[in-house]
Amino acid sequence: MEKRDQEIIERHLASDPELKQCMEKHEEYERKLEEWNRRVYLSPEEEIERKKIQKLKLAGRDRIETLLAKYRSQGSRG
Repeated sequence: MEKRDQEIIERHLASDPELKQCMEKHEEYERKLEEWNRRVYLSPEEEIERKKIQKLKLAGRDRIETLLAKYRSQGSRG
C-alpha cells in the first residue's frame, strides 16, 4: 500500500466505521492466510477454505480502494 493511502487510512480510521471494519477484516484475513500458507499440505477442504478467505480478502480490499478513492477526490477538491 502506498504511503499516501496509508496516511488517508490513518486520518479517517477513527471517523469512518466502515473503513475501520474493512481494515480489521482485511488484517484478520491476512493472518488466516498466513496460517494456511505456513502449512506444507492442505486437504481439499482446507484448500477450498483458503481460497474462500483469499476471495473475501480481495473483496474487502476492493471496498477499501473505493473508500480511498472517495477520500482522494475529497482531498483534491478541498
